[in-house]
Amino acid sequence: MKLHMQILIALGLGLKRNWHIFFGIIAGIIVGIFLHGHNSIFVTTILTFIGQVFIRLIQMVVIPLIISAIIIGITSIGDNKQLSKYGAKMILYYGIITTIAVSLGAVLALTVKPGLGAAQYINIDAATSIQHQVASTINQQKGNILNIILNFIPKNPLESLAKGDMISIIVFALVFAVALAKVGKINRPVVSFFESIFAATMKVTDWIMYFAAPGVFALTATAVSSFGVDIFQSISKYLLVLALGMGIQFFVIYPAFLKVFSKVPVLMLYAAIAEAMMVAFGTASSSATLPLTIACCEKRGISHKVASFVLPLGATLNMDGTALVQTVAVIFLAQAYSVHLTPFLIVQICFLAMIASSTCAGIPGTGLITIALILNGLGLSPEQLVAGFAFLFTVERLTDMFRTTLNVTSDAVVAAAIADNENEINYDLLNNPEAYKEII
Repeated sequence: MKLHMQILIALGLGLKRNWHIFFGIIAGIIVGIFLHGHNSIFVTTILTFIGQVFIRLIQMVVIPLIISAIIIGITSIGDNKQLSKYGAKMILYYGIITTIAVSLGAVLALTVKPGLGAAQYINIDAATSIQHQVASTINQQKGNILNIILNFIPKNPLESLAKGDMISIIVFALVFAVALAKVGKINRPVVSFFESIFAATMKVTDWIMYFAAPGVFALTATAVSSFGVDIFQSISKYLLVLALGMGIQFFVIYPAFLKVFSKVPVLMLYAAIAEAMMVAFGTASSSATLPLTIACCEKRGISHKVASFVLPLGATLNMDGTALVQTVAVIFLAQAYSVHLTPFLIVQICFLAMIASSTCAGIPGTGLITIALILNGLGLSPEQLVAGFAFLFTVERLTDMFRTTLNVTSDAVVAAAIADNENEINYDLLNNPEAYKEII
């Protein structure tokens, strides 16, 4: 049997276990299509409220979960050499997957040329102005990357916590956790405190997941009702490129990665994290899905030591699905405005997409918003590309769902590979279907 069919069967088993979430997604699509035609503001408002309640409930535990998970994960490793090895492998694996994603997106976008189909909607004078501006400013934006890196370091950790600045929070948590690991046994009171926070947030997550089916239904219905089906005609090539890129990443790259870097069976891993995939699709938020991703991985074989270290970092820093979408989107805009894409410009777009994707907060909508970083590298702003951005924002929620599913899956893939490398995975538990009933 072909590998992609085996993967689909494995996912099907996961859907069978969690039919209520899957039903919520399907029902949401059907209701969303109906609402698009009837424009019931009252119903749409109720669905939006329900969806936002679900997202807010689960986002409520994200920051305490991330901080406590990182601190517990790093201090539990203890050995500085082992910590360095985990970190080095994580960066290497995330780097490999994201590089493949942006390269794949660039190749497909340059081959299919999705932006040409939207060129007819672009004002000629606006296109000419954009072309001149890109040509004159492409070499004048070299300081942006240094500023971005500088902003990763929080001036005031409490201010970062209040604002929900995920990158700064993670940087502070990493530094603080490494310091705790180095001071020895004197750290026990603080570590015990964060162990209690982690246990409590996981318990709250269990309660919140009872609301998963109606929450996912409301979010999906609201998203579909906003764009309907007509938009697919004018932007079909763009969606085709994204579908091809994400499909190849999901069905080819991840299985090949696991095959090369570990002994983890992709079928078992995909079946084990099926709930996280579906919630990621419904919420379009890797941060909101993080508690469930950790629960799926830990309760089904990946050690707490690895999961609590790799997954929180991956939920914010590893955004290969986002990087793929951003690469395709910027090339789409360049083609729509007839901007000449030199090899250097393409490499610059791919590199900036990797940087921009890592600055996403892991919440819905940020993937397209952070394209501003890439456009700054071209000397442009989103406001200058109003017509092109109108197309992208119209289907943003839909693409957001798929790219978030990709992000969450790649986090679990990397965590599983590292766990296998370090003998921190329980294959008996991973292969035991009985363990899969404990999440939802």
